[in-house]
Amino acid sequence: MNAAQLLLTQKAVSLSPQKPFRYASGILSPIYCDNRLLLTDPNARRLIADYFVDLIKKQQLQFDVICGIATGAIAWGILVAEQLKKPFIYVRSEKKEHGKERAVEGRLEPGQYVLMIEDLVSTGGSSIKAIENVRQAGGIVTHCVAIFSYGMEKSRNAFTETQCVLYTLTTLHELLEVAVAGNAINHQEKDIVIDWTADTAGWGKKHGFE
Repeated sequence: MNAAQLLLTQKAVSLSPQKPFRYASGILSPIYCDNRLLLTDPNARRLIADYFVDLIKKQQLQFDVICGIATGAIAWGILVAEQLKKPFIYVRSEKKEHGKERAVEGRLEPGQYVLMIEDLVSTGGSSIKAIENVRQAGGIVTHCVAIFSYGMEKSRNAFTETQCVLYTLTTLHELLEVAVAGNAINHQEKDIVIDWTADTAGWGKKHGFE
């Protein structure tokens, strides 16, 4: 089983082109992702951690510390750090407004190379903020690994501009191919979902949902 199949079977990603989901922001979407569901099942949890480790080894990524991006990727970061016997820290996209007012929690020495772990990349905004906070704390960040990405142009541009290479276990396009092959959606519905990534704000109106 690959990562795309796992996300679909665990319902971590739900596809509903004909009856879209409404996000907290108010926009409508034919896709909903909740990778926290993968943490519930012991087998799914182990597989995702193994996929991360395999990806890291395949890409020969070199680093001193693993950093989970709060809050969704903290658990994944811990699991991967444990397998690779690496130090672990986590980072918020915004600094705390009390105490030591830190964004990075854990011990990070200036000049250490940090591998960022994310659960989901949509526009990339929160991931980039987290990367910048680690850099401000003295860490060197050149790579980020994530479970899933919508593959939006905005996120690709954001990672390029911040000079950080993003690797993912799977992408929306890969997942849609698996969904079509398994008859979860048809080719027309696949195109409807892809169309959402090009214009998330206007997608609902364009397809007659509002």
